[in-house]
Amino acid sequence: AFISNNLLTFPRSRPFPLSIAWPAASFIFAVNFSGAVGKMAKYTIVMVRHGESEWNQKNLFCGWYDANLSQKGEEEAAAAGVALKNANFKFDIAHTSVLTRAQKTLAAALKGIGQEDIPIEKTWRLNERHYGGLTGLNKAETAAKYGEDQVQIWRRSFDVPPPAMEKDHAYYDNIVNDPRYAQAPPKDQFPMFESLKLTIERTLPYWNDVIIPQLKEGKKILIAAHGNSLRGIVKHLDNMSEEAIMGLNLPTGIPFVYELDENFKPVVSMKFLGDEETVKKAMEAVAAQGKAK
Repeated sequence: AFISNNLLTFPRSRPFPLSIAWPAASFIFAVNFSGAVGKMAKYTIVMVRHGESEWNQKNLFCGWYDANLSQKGEEEAAAAGVALKNANFKFDIAHTSVLTRAQKTLAAALKGIGQEDIPIEKTWRLNERHYGGLTGLNKAETAAKYGEDQVQIWRRSFDVPPPAMEKDHAYYDNIVNDPRYAQAPPKDQFPMFESLKLTIERTLPYWNDVIIPQLKEGKKILIAAHGNSLRGIVKHLDNMSEEAIMGLNLPTGIPFVYELDENFKPVVSMKFLGDEETVKKAMEAVAAQGKAK
């Protein structure tokens, strides 16, 4: 281990090195995958997964279904705003998906820092991964039926997609004919399922074509999105292996920070604005969703 930028950082050979920031009073917990040494940060970007949704609470595969925030999720979103305020963050622009749970999380976070009026860009490219035929199913019941290993593959593997959403699926019309998708994606490209690989393929163009140019302009950016769209960005930034990304569970409602060098490579990766124990428990709760009860 070595110390860099006040972080205790471990070599990249470990799949999930954890590092704890000092001083303890800062209440910042960091997971540093890239371990960039001797680089100066030029850009800072903050991301947050939406607060717990009503379908998270029920342990259902959600994907593109437009579930609202649960009461706990609303509290998490408000807490995200407090964390950003305590860390003295201010933003020029924010980005989110077209789904309510991410938009409400963003709104609460911006309210917490008194920046409700900044520009907000909404895109389907930041949507959650499309869970196809699994949409609406209980994760624990599905694990009991198909086995925890299979559900873990569907939830966290890189390139194995879930079963497709067929036209007779209970939520097919609800999702496919939603007015928010009237313009995009094109109907002939509308996903009926997505692996993480496919999610990354539609998320990264937005990162490269929209986010990166705005960072180059000097804009301070907040992204409020979803577990898998954000996992895709994290995998890209930290050049994580397919094996490593399977084990990454992003907690709901806890903002995390990336500091990037002039080449948009991480100097500091995934610095959570939360204490270590809270972040750890939140990650474990997400991981446990795919287990049979």
